[in-house]
Amino acid sequence: MTKHQIEVITSVERRRRWSQEDKERLVAACLEPGAVLSEIARSAGIHVSQLFRWRRELCQIEEPRTETAS
Repeated sequence: MTKHQIEVITSVERRRRWSQEDKERLVAACLEPGAVLSEIARSAGIHVSQLFRWRRELCQIEEPRTETAS
């Protein structure tokens, strides 16, 4: 029989608020050559999908709008 460690959560964690500077710092770290996103996310205590979202939001390039004549 194998014993496994079990984590018991006894309280509700509150949602963390990240400053724009913190987000920019983490996204900039992702853009470094050889950066591993999962390691950066793990070190910040966030899920890698959150890092992908911040990267998409902060690196968003607006496409030129094409206006059509009516």
